[in-house]
Amino acid sequence: VQLQASGGGLVQAGGSLRLSCATSGRTFSSYTVGWFRQAPGKEREFVARINWSADITYYRDTVKGRFTISRDNAKNTVYLQMNNLKPEDTAVYSCAAGPRRSGITNYDYWGQGTQVTVSS
Repeated sequence: VQLQASGGGLVQAGGSLRLSCATSGRTFSSYTVGWFRQAPGKEREFVARINWSADITYYRDTVKGRFTISRDNAKNTVYLQMNNLKPEDTAVYSCAAGPRRSGITNYDYWGQGTQVTVSS
C-alpha cells in the first residue's frame, strides 16, 4: 500500500483546507486510515482516524467540530476537511493506514507529508 498526501497550503486563520490521501493497493479498503501532524520542534501527534467502512471516526479534542475525516473507497482516497483553521494547526500533515485489531490500529503504511501553514 502506498499513500500520497496532498492539499496543504497557506491559509489565513479562520480559513479552510481539504487534504487528500490517495492510496494504491487492493487491501486499502479494509484498513483504518489516520491523519497525523508534526509541528516544528514538536512530536508527531494523532489528528483523526476513520475505520474501513467509514462509520466510525475519532478526533483529537482540539480539532473536534472543526475537522472532518471521510473516505471514498471506490476512489481509494481519504479526506480531511479542515475548517476554522488556527495558527496552532500549522504542521506537516501525514496519512497512514493499517489494520485495526483488538482496539489498536497498526499503522503499517505511511505517506509523505503535506505542509499546512495558518497565518494569524
